[in-house]
Amino acid sequence: MAVLSATRKANILSVVIPAYNEEGGIAEIIERVLAIRPKLADAQVDDLELIVVDDGSHDKTADIAARYSQVHLIRQPVNRGYGAALKTGFSQARGNLLGFLDADGTYPPEHFPNLCRVALTENADLVVGSRMSGSESEMPLVRRIGNFIFANLVSLLSNRRISDSSSGMRVIRREALPRLYPLPDGLNFTPVMSTRALHEEMCWREIPIPYKERVGRSKLSVVQDGTRFLYTIIWTAMNYNPVRILGGIGLGLAVIAGVIAATIVGMRLSGVTQLGPWGVVSVFAASLCAVFGVTLFSLGATFNYLVSLFHKQPIRQGLFGKPMFKRPLERHFGWMGLAAMGLGLALGTGSLILSLDGWTIERLWFWLLSAVLLLLVGLQLAVFWLIMRVLDELSRRELEVDRDLAG
Repeated sequence: MAVLSATRKANILSVVIPAYNEEGGIAEIIERVLAIRPKLADAQVDDLELIVVDDGSHDKTADIAARYSQVHLIRQPVNRGYGAALKTGFSQARGNLLGFLDADGTYPPEHFPNLCRVALTENADLVVGSRMSGSESEMPLVRRIGNFIFANLVSLLSNRRISDSSSGMRVIRREALPRLYPLPDGLNFTPVMSTRALHEEMCWREIPIPYKERVGRSKLSVVQDGTRFLYTIIWTAMNYNPVRILGGIGLGLAVIAGVIAATIVGMRLSGVTQLGPWGVVSVFAASLCAVFGVTLFSLGATFNYLVSLFHKQPIRQGLFGKPMFKRPLERHFGWMGLAAMGLGLALGTGSLILSLDGWTIERLWFWLLSAVLLLLVGLQLAVFWLIMRVLDELSRRELEVDRDLAG
């Protein structure tokens, strides 16, 4: 153990290794982790704790780990999953720094001192060993492509650039763990952790590490686990900034509707009064895109207020990750809805007057359809504005009560 200075608290690194049927590689990885103790002292880490969580293995994994007196072995009677094994290890760890890596030899424990050094010197909450930052990697091409996609998805949803969202080698400050929980029990533990950490605005650092092909057969299913990764990343992001996802889809649909509508208006003004089959389909698609777009955007903005209620503080992340307007766009939904309904009512009334004056439906159908859409969209905007105003008041109530009580 390193000698402590008079002013510094002891830093202990607890490394958790989840293991399920890893008899072929568990001994090597244990010995490699134990061998880093001298270098940890140079990183101001005073002690090392190694925890192996045998997750219901059917082979000799637990028996091999039990031979090492410096290993704290935890046996789980049934296989509960990768994430569950890690959480069990964290719950029994004594270190202020929590590290983990796989039992299959793919990650280099020799890089733990560097990860710990960054955590301590830069006060980072989470330090990730990145397999995608240029170091030597033996990762199969399919998994490399998948990791690239997921890292960019997490970056897009959180508005913070990262290179590896699914790395299984990390160091976490113990005090940061409650903000990361809850986390799933399966292999999607790490991408969900990444998504949550970035949305919680934790201090995140990535350190390039080499990556080797695993010992034995991989337990990762590209299709099944890839689908689970995608679902849980999106769902976790929805818990923090729903308008980023729903609003993005809604905005895309609204743009499509606008392009189609502009094309049809141009055709109508040029004298075209009849549409062919594709024209009818385009009008139908534009109508659906307009209604769905406004609905999804409004739902996303509404859910953001619900998120702020849960966190008990006003949260304003927005569609583009940061405010684009001095006042949030949804604050304008009230007058926008009334304006849309007024314009729709005017178009409908004008079309009725023109029909009484002898205009045929061939000349009026577009304006009648536009009137209906404007009335429907305007009503949606007005209703959502009312809902969001109530939610906004509720989200601020506790803060205003404390302010009033303080005088």
